[in-house]
Amino acid sequence: MSRLTGKVAIVTGAGRGIGQSIAEVFAREGATVIATSRGSDVDYLDGRPGLEYQQLDVSSDDDWQRVVGDVVARHGRVDVLVNNAGIITYEPVHELSVEDWQRVVAINQTGTWLGMRAVVPAMLAQGAGSIVNVSSIWGSAAVAGGHAYHATKGAVRNMSKNAAITYARDGIRVNSLHPGFISTPLTDAQAPDVNEYVVGQTPMGRAGKPEEIAQGAVFLASDDSGFMTGAELVIDGGYLAQ
Repeated sequence: MSRLTGKVAIVTGAGRGIGQSIAEVFAREGATVIATSRGSDVDYLDGRPGLEYQQLDVSSDDDWQRVVGDVVARHGRVDVLVNNAGIITYEPVHELSVEDWQRVVAINQTGTWLGMRAVVPAMLAQGAGSIVNVSSIWGSAAVAGGHAYHATKGAVRNMSKNAAITYARDGIRVNSLHPGFISTPLTDAQAPDVNEYVVGQTPMGRAGKPEEIAQGAVFLASDDSGFMTGAELVIDGGYLAQ
Protein backbone atom coordinates (compact mmCIF):
# COMPACT_ATOMS: atom_id res chain seq x y z
CA MET A 1 0.00 0.00 0.00
CA SER A 2 1.62 3.23 -1.12
CA ARG A 3 -1.05 5.74 -2.05
CA LEU A 4 0.58 8.44 0.11
CA THR A 5 4.25 7.67 -0.45
CA GLY A 6 6.37 10.82 -0.19
CA LYS A 7 3.59 12.96 1.27
CA VAL A 8 3.89 14.88 4.52
CA ALA A 9 0.61 14.95 6.46
CA ILE A 10 -0.60 16.69 9.61
CA VAL A 11 -3.48 14.96 11.42
CA THR A 12 -5.22 16.66 14.35
CA GLY A 13 -7.05 14.92 17.17
CA ALA A 14 -4.82 11.90 16.59
CA GLY A 15 -4.66 10.73 20.18
CA ARG A 16 -7.55 8.32 19.84
CA GLY A 17 -10.52 7.21 17.76
CA ILE A 18 -10.87 8.36 14.16
CA GLY A 19 -7.79 10.59 14.29
CA GLN A 20 -5.58 7.79 15.55
CA SER A 21 -6.83 5.47 12.84
CA ILE A 22 -6.24 8.11 10.15
CA ALA A 23 -2.67 8.65 11.36
CA GLU A 24 -1.95 4.92 11.43
CA VAL A 25 -3.44 4.23 8.00
CA PHE A 26 -1.67 7.24 6.46
CA ALA A 27 1.65 5.91 7.78
CA ARG A 28 0.91 2.44 6.35
CA GLU A 29 0.22 4.11 3.01
CA GLY A 30 3.69 5.65 3.02
CA ALA A 31 3.12 9.16 4.38
CA THR A 32 5.25 10.94 6.95
CA VAL A 33 2.59 11.72 9.55
CA ILE A 34 2.69 14.44 12.16
CA ALA A 35 0.08 13.17 14.60
CA THR A 36 -1.14 15.93 16.91
CA SER A 37 -3.26 16.17 20.03
CA ARG A 38 -3.63 18.46 23.04
CA GLY A 39 -2.15 15.82 25.34
CA SER A 40 1.08 13.89 25.17
CA ASP A 41 -0.29 10.39 25.72
CA VAL A 42 -0.03 9.15 22.15
CA ASP A 43 1.49 5.81 23.12
CA TYR A 44 0.75 4.15 19.80
CA LEU A 45 3.55 6.19 18.20
CA ASP A 46 6.26 4.21 20.00
CA GLY A 47 8.42 2.48 17.41
CA ARG A 48 6.02 3.16 14.55
CA PRO A 49 7.74 4.14 11.28
CA GLY A 50 6.37 7.23 9.58
CA LEU A 51 4.70 8.63 12.70
CA GLU A 52 5.82 11.52 14.88
CA TYR A 53 4.04 13.47 17.59
CA GLN A 54 3.48 17.20 18.05
CA GLN A 55 1.41 18.73 20.83
CA LEU A 56 -1.21 21.05 19.37
CA ASP A 57 -4.19 22.94 20.74
CA VAL A 58 -6.15 23.49 17.53
CA SER A 59 -7.83 26.60 18.97
CA SER A 60 -4.43 28.33 19.36
CA ASP A 61 -3.01 30.23 16.39
CA ASP A 62 0.41 30.28 18.09
CA ASP A 63 0.36 26.47 18.30
CA TRP A 64 -0.59 26.17 14.65
CA GLN A 65 2.18 28.50 13.52
CA ARG A 66 4.71 26.60 15.65
CA VAL A 67 3.71 23.15 14.38
CA VAL A 68 3.43 24.08 10.69
CA GLY A 69 6.63 26.12 10.84
CA ASP A 70 8.47 23.16 12.35
CA VAL A 71 7.08 20.71 9.80
CA VAL A 72 8.07 22.94 6.87
CA ALA A 73 11.53 23.55 8.36
CA ARG A 74 12.22 19.83 8.83
CA HIS A 75 10.36 18.27 5.92
CA GLY A 76 10.23 21.11 3.41
CA ARG A 77 6.52 20.86 2.68
CA VAL A 78 3.00 20.08 3.89
CA ASP A 79 1.07 17.95 1.42
CA VAL A 80 -1.96 17.00 3.50
CA LEU A 81 -3.87 18.45 6.43
CA VAL A 82 -6.61 16.47 8.14
CA ASN A 83 -8.62 18.71 10.46
CA ASN A 84 -10.12 15.99 12.62
CA ALA A 85 -10.07 17.31 16.22
CA GLY A 86 -13.54 17.86 17.62
CA ILE A 87 -15.76 17.75 20.68
CA ILE A 88 -19.52 17.34 21.17
CA THR A 89 -22.13 18.33 23.71
CA TYR A 90 -25.85 17.57 23.87
CA GLU A 91 -27.35 20.29 26.08
CA PRO A 92 -30.49 21.99 24.77
CA VAL A 93 -30.20 25.61 23.57
CA HIS A 94 -31.61 27.09 26.78
CA GLU A 95 -29.31 25.02 29.02
CA LEU A 96 -25.93 25.25 27.27
CA SER A 97 -23.56 27.73 28.92
CA VAL A 98 -21.84 30.45 26.94
CA GLU A 99 -18.51 28.96 27.97
CA ASP A 100 -19.40 25.51 26.62
CA TRP A 101 -20.72 27.01 23.36
CA GLN A 102 -17.49 28.95 22.90
CA ARG A 103 -15.39 25.85 23.63
CA VAL A 104 -17.17 23.78 20.96
CA VAL A 105 -16.84 26.60 18.43
CA ALA A 106 -13.17 27.17 19.31
CA ILE A 107 -12.18 23.55 18.71
CA ASN A 108 -14.50 22.40 15.95
CA GLN A 109 -14.90 25.54 13.86
CA THR A 110 -12.14 28.02 14.67
CA GLY A 111 -9.63 25.18 14.92
CA THR A 112 -10.48 24.06 11.39
CA TRP A 113 -10.13 27.61 10.08
CA LEU A 114 -6.81 28.13 11.87
CA GLY A 115 -5.49 24.88 10.46
CA MET A 116 -6.33 25.85 6.88
CA ARG A 117 -4.96 29.34 7.46
CA ALA A 118 -1.68 27.91 8.73
CA VAL A 119 -0.99 25.40 5.93
CA VAL A 120 -2.30 27.26 2.88
CA PRO A 121 0.82 29.46 2.46
CA ALA A 122 3.05 26.37 2.28
CA MET A 123 0.67 24.67 -0.14
CA LEU A 124 0.52 27.79 -2.31
CA ALA A 125 4.32 27.90 -2.41
CA GLN A 126 4.55 24.27 -3.55
CA GLY A 127 1.54 24.55 -5.87
CA ALA A 128 -0.26 21.54 -4.43
CA GLY A 129 -2.00 20.21 -1.36
CA SER A 130 -5.01 18.36 -0.04
CA ILE A 131 -7.04 19.51 2.96
CA VAL A 132 -9.53 17.09 4.48
CA ASN A 133 -11.90 18.71 6.96
CA VAL A 134 -13.78 16.22 9.10
CA SER A 135 -17.38 17.36 9.42
CA SER A 136 -20.17 14.92 10.34
CA ILE A 137 -23.60 13.74 9.36
CA TRP A 138 -24.62 16.28 12.00
CA GLY A 139 -23.39 18.98 9.63
CA SER A 140 -26.42 18.12 7.48
CA ALA A 141 -28.95 16.59 9.90
CA ALA A 142 -29.95 17.05 13.52
CA VAL A 143 -30.27 15.17 16.77
CA ALA A 144 -31.87 16.50 19.94
CA GLY A 145 -29.58 18.69 22.02
CA GLY A 146 -26.66 18.75 19.61
CA HIS A 147 -27.10 22.31 18.34
CA ALA A 148 -23.56 23.55 19.09
CA TYR A 149 -22.04 20.56 17.31
CA HIS A 150 -24.47 21.00 14.40
CA ALA A 151 -23.55 24.67 14.09
CA THR A 152 -19.83 23.96 13.96
CA LYS A 153 -19.97 20.94 11.69
CA GLY A 154 -22.26 22.81 9.30
CA ALA A 155 -19.69 25.60 9.30
CA VAL A 156 -16.91 23.12 8.53
CA ARG A 157 -18.95 21.80 5.61
CA ASN A 158 -19.41 25.25 4.06
CA MET A 159 -15.93 26.58 4.90
CA SER A 160 -14.57 23.60 3.00
CA LYS A 161 -16.58 24.50 -0.09
CA ASN A 162 -15.43 28.12 0.09
CA ALA A 163 -11.78 27.17 0.45
CA ALA A 164 -12.16 24.66 -2.38
CA ILE A 165 -13.28 27.25 -4.91
CA THR A 166 -10.89 29.88 -3.57
CA TYR A 167 -7.79 27.74 -4.14
CA ALA A 168 -8.89 25.45 -6.97
CA ARG A 169 -6.60 27.13 -9.52
CA ASP A 170 -3.67 26.95 -7.08
CA GLY A 171 -3.52 23.18 -6.92
CA ILE A 172 -5.02 22.98 -3.43
CA ARG A 173 -7.97 20.64 -3.01
CA VAL A 174 -10.33 20.96 -0.05
CA ASN A 175 -12.96 18.33 0.71
CA SER A 176 -15.07 17.46 3.73
CA LEU A 177 -15.50 14.04 5.28
CA HIS A 178 -18.81 13.19 6.95
CA PRO A 179 -18.76 10.20 9.30
CA GLY A 180 -21.93 8.71 10.66
CA PHE A 181 -22.02 7.01 14.03
CA ILE A 182 -18.56 5.56 14.61
CA SER A 183 -17.52 3.46 17.60
CA THR A 184 -14.81 5.53 19.32
CA PRO A 185 -13.94 6.63 22.87
CA LEU A 186 -15.93 9.82 22.14
CA THR A 187 -19.15 7.95 21.36
CA ASP A 188 -18.49 5.38 24.09
CA ALA A 189 -18.65 8.24 26.60
CA GLN A 190 -22.08 9.37 25.38
CA ALA A 191 -25.38 8.39 26.94
CA PRO A 192 -26.25 4.83 25.84
CA ASP A 193 -29.73 5.87 24.75
CA VAL A 194 -28.26 8.43 22.31
CA ASN A 195 -25.97 5.78 20.82
CA GLU A 196 -28.75 3.20 20.58
CA TYR A 197 -31.03 5.69 18.85
CA VAL A 198 -28.50 6.69 16.18
CA VAL A 199 -27.43 3.11 15.47
CA GLY A 200 -31.08 2.11 15.32
CA GLN A 201 -31.69 4.81 12.69
CA THR A 202 -28.71 3.70 10.60
CA PRO A 203 -29.88 1.52 7.67
CA MET A 204 -26.87 -0.80 7.92
CA GLY A 205 -27.80 -1.41 11.56
CA ARG A 206 -24.35 -1.01 13.10
CA ALA A 207 -21.77 1.54 14.16
CA GLY A 208 -18.94 2.31 11.79
CA LYS A 209 -15.29 1.52 12.50
CA PRO A 210 -12.60 4.22 12.70
CA GLU A 211 -10.60 2.56 9.94
CA GLU A 212 -13.58 2.83 7.59
CA ILE A 213 -13.36 6.60 7.99
CA ALA A 214 -9.58 6.52 7.70
CA GLN A 215 -9.81 4.81 4.32
CA GLY A 216 -12.03 7.64 3.11
CA ALA A 217 -9.47 10.16 4.35
CA VAL A 218 -6.71 8.31 2.45
CA PHE A 219 -8.75 8.56 -0.74
CA LEU A 220 -9.28 12.32 -0.33
CA ALA A 221 -5.63 12.89 0.59
CA SER A 222 -4.24 10.85 -2.30
CA ASP A 223 -3.90 11.56 -5.99
CA ASP A 224 -6.73 9.07 -6.56
CA SER A 225 -9.15 11.94 -5.85
CA GLY A 226 -7.25 14.43 -8.00
CA PHE A 227 -10.39 15.83 -9.68
CA MET A 228 -12.33 16.20 -6.42
CA THR A 229 -12.60 19.48 -4.56
CA GLY A 230 -15.47 21.00 -2.63
CA ALA A 231 -17.01 17.55 -2.30
CA GLU A 232 -18.64 15.88 0.69
CA LEU A 233 -17.61 12.27 1.26
CA VAL A 234 -20.30 10.69 3.44
CA ILE A 235 -19.48 7.43 5.25
CA ASP A 236 -22.51 6.79 7.42
CA GLY A 237 -24.05 3.37 6.78
CA GLY A 238 -26.82 5.01 4.77
CA TYR A 239 -28.05 7.43 7.46
CA LEU A 240 -28.32 10.54 5.24
CA ALA A 241 -29.89 8.59 2.38
CA GLN A 242 -33.19 8.44 4.28
